[in-house]
Amino acid sequence: MYVHSTNCRYQCPECGKCFRHKHSLMTHQKIHSGEKPFECPVCSKRFNHSRDLVVHCRVHSGEKPYKCHLCDKAFSQTNTLKIHMRVHTGEKPYECSLCNKRFTQSNHLNNHTRHVHSNRRPYDCRYCGKLFKVNKNLKQHVLIHTGAKPYSCRHCSDRFTWDHQLKTHLLKSHNEGTWLMCNICPSKFSRNGDLKAHLLRHEGVKPYVCSECPMSFCTARELKSHYIRHLDVKRFCCGFCGKYLNRKHYVLVHFRREHGTAA
Repeated sequence: MYVHSTNCRYQCPECGKCFRHKHSLMTHQKIHSGEKPFECPVCSKRFNHSRDLVVHCRVHSGEKPYKCHLCDKAFSQTNTLKIHMRVHTGEKPYECSLCNKRFTQSNHLNNHTRHVHSNRRPYDCRYCGKLFKVNKNLKQHVLIHTGAKPYSCRHCSDRFTWDHQLKTHLLKSHNEGTWLMCNICPSKFSRNGDLKAHLLRHEGVKPYVCSECPMSFCTARELKSHYIRHLDVKRFCCGFCGKYLNRKHYVLVHFRREHGTAA
């Protein structure tokens, strides 16, 4: 509900939102009508507001008028620069209400809540029934079944399922890129997260502790994999009848028993 005041003279009949000026109301009403009078001359994409068209046109022109005064990066929008500045200031205004972890962007907080604190998995693989929290992870998983390899090496004919596989290939086969070296042993890594997890093993640090038993782990992924054992989470779905089970093997057994053939 919107609070009415003497400064709120114009009210939207569709949603009740109030405005001080008539032109502001007229601009707002384009949201409800679907009117998009401003068209990009390059790609014909249309917008409600002229300012949105101006920002969009910078995609085509490459113009980045908003520059960071602490580094050489530049941005096409003021809001993007504002978010970037948090890299320098360390500001993390978005806090998780469940674990108090903080984030620089609201969408990072939303992703954290969905991945870490929610058990809802609305996306299921039609090949094996495995369930996922986000559609992006399902799309990556399906590549295992389809055999698709969308990442190709520009130096040779090799192709890869995952981008990190291509990165490792470029390092090993073509000496392109920079290895991340362990300062304790000769191990080297292509991904920073793998190096960090490796260093924790050297230090004997296992910060991720299971709330159900005394076991602890070096990475959140290891803890998550372990913790599922304590839960009766049914992550796998029968592609024929939609029944959910908590082990992939159980789906295969169920399919043979209930539907008379192998999955």
